[in-house]
Amino acid sequence: MSTKPYVNLSRAEWSALRERTPLPLTAAEVEELRGLGDVIDLDEVREIYLPLSRLLNLYIGAAHRRRDALNTFLGAPPEARAGTPFVIGIAGSVAVGKSTVARLLQALLSFPHEAPDGSDGTRAAERRRVDLVTTDGFLLPKAELERRGLMSRKGFPESYDRRALTRFVAEVKAGKPEVSGPVYSHLIYDIVPGETLTVRRPDVLIVEGLNVLQPAMPGKDGRTGLAVSDHFDFSLYVDARTDDIRRWYLSRFRQLRATAFQNPRSYFHRYTQVSEEEALDYARNTWRTINEPNLRRNIAPTRGRATLQLHKGPDHKVERLSLRKF
Repeated sequence: MSTKPYVNLSRAEWSALRERTPLPLTAAEVEELRGLGDVIDLDEVREIYLPLSRLLNLYIGAAHRRRDALNTFLGAPPEARAGTPFVIGIAGSVAVGKSTVARLLQALLSFPHEAPDGSDGTRAAERRRVDLVTTDGFLLPKAELERRGLMSRKGFPESYDRRALTRFVAEVKAGKPEVSGPVYSHLIYDIVPGETLTVRRPDVLIVEGLNVLQPAMPGKDGRTGLAVSDHFDFSLYVDARTDDIRRWYLSRFRQLRATAFQNPRSYFHRYTQVSEEEALDYARNTWRTINEPNLRRNIAPTRGRATLQLHKGPDHKVERLSLRKF
């Protein structure tokens, strides 16, 4: 018997596990969900993300049964048996395609799918409420990053309000009727003052971010509390070779320079006022001094904490997968 925690599956082996899971999305809908620079089509959804949605529906059904068993054991009254959301964490580098994965899963899991015993927690006519939260909203405000000398480490674990993020997910997981968090704007490259995102008892919560699989850090008293990942029921790590991610990052920067950065309000508008080579020098330096060190030191080491690893090839297509068995 193998003692390795992961079973490795080729693309073909994984695709065969889809069985009869229907494809509820059109090519146009997939295009809308696709992130800038990411490459995804109906074949990729059919071969990679439909088997994943089937697996997640099985996990969700099992979580409901486990919760019911615990409530039965505790003798909880019916009114106290309201379900808690199934929480999915998605981690990986800048530009690796996490956001596309998150949006695809949000769309696919919104459609009710019955588990083999019919106990997936939704009735045939219902759609699940699936909310998506990115950890960008829990970055420290730009003024605070500057005060702490952390602007050159934006995206590193210490640049987030990790306590607030963990509290947010814990309150959603506990079934609190409404939980609000801050909103981040990529346009102004900062938290939006006075604006909040409110989550209201979703069936599924997806939490996407660079460092969501980080373990808890010891406090000043030496004791270790909870990390946001302790509240996950399932987690994914989107993986690729570092050289490929760097290339995707630079390609995305070029596309943003031609689109979003053209807005005069954009924090990066200045890079549309210089030559493309000067702008790319900035992007290369940002990758070399911030994004790559963060990937190597903080993000990639958490790969082994994921339930499922998606390993992408140079064309953004998933080539193989590693599924945790225990």
